Amino acid sequence: MNWINSLVRPKIRDLLKKREVPENLWIKCPETGEMVFHRDLEANLWVVPASGHHMRMPAKKRLETLFDAGNYEVVETPDVQADPLKFRDTKKYVDRLKEYRAKTGESDAVHVAQGKVNGADLTAAVQDFAFMGGSLGMAAGEAILAGMQAAVAKHTPFVLFAASGGARMQEGILSLMQMPRTTVGVQMLREAGLPYIVVLTNPTTGGVSASYAMLGDVHIAEPGAQIGFAGRRVIEQTIREKLPEGFQSAEYLLEHGMVDMVVNRHDLKDTIARICGILMKREVEVPSLPSPEAAASEPTEKPVAEGAEA
Repeated sequence: MNWINSLVRPKIRDLLKKREVPENLWIKCPETGEMVFHRDLEANLWVVPASGHHMRMPAKKRLETLFDAGNYEVVETPDVQADPLKFRDTKKYVDRLKEYRAKTGESDAVHVAQGKVNGADLTAAVQDFAFMGGSLGMAAGEAILAGMQAAVAKHTPFVLFAASGGARMQEGILSLMQMPRTTVGVQMLREAGLPYIVVLTNPTTGGVSASYAMLGDVHIAEPGAQIGFAGRRVIEQTIREKLPEGFQSAEYLLEHGMVDMVVNRHDLKDTIARICGILMKREVEVPSLPSPEAAASEPTEKPVAEGAEA
């Protein structure tokens, strides 16, 4: 009977088991409710093909699509104290950090890298909303400053992809201090004569939008991105007025002069490269023209082919 227990029964159980299907195999468009196969969405840079809705894009994938052939060097960022205030709400802050680090495989919310974009050197930082809502803490602030210093060292433009819910409450005043510290970093770029370009993605709110996210030389927003400081309900309760529809959307801010342009994700790389080329005053290759003597010596009329009528 041992062969029945060890061979037959396990095979029967395997046949009766339900096939597990990944939860994220199909993704629903928030605008239209359309179900999109996840591979099709990834191939289209996380933009829903039918509606054009821009879904959140993983930070590493954004770096891969920005740099030529997906090649870049990661900029090392300083280590910071994990839980300086020994903070606890429903759970310990250190436990939250461990949870998100295990979930994302990253140490914190900001990724910094250097590489080439359309053949030109560039430094970029990306906030990862998947890590505690892209919140700004000491580690994120240090990473952004490290990226700015790396840009100054290599004399490259600095591009920041902002995506955040604001300052990280678990770090209190230490989190809020990252706002003036990153502002000093922006001034450092300006003193070095380097472009600082901000790409506002969905969402960019709170202390991030109140500091370095709104200090760029050029502000680019992705279509439909929510950009603002406080939430709609909080503002309406404060001013006791009804706000217009979409007043914190990228398109509304473009119309009212708060951002410079709204650019589709597929066109971001070329747009960034073009702006950096203009601001860095890079030399443009002009095709050489023949000298006047050579042009004068060339025949002005084509010879008539043999047998053809004159």
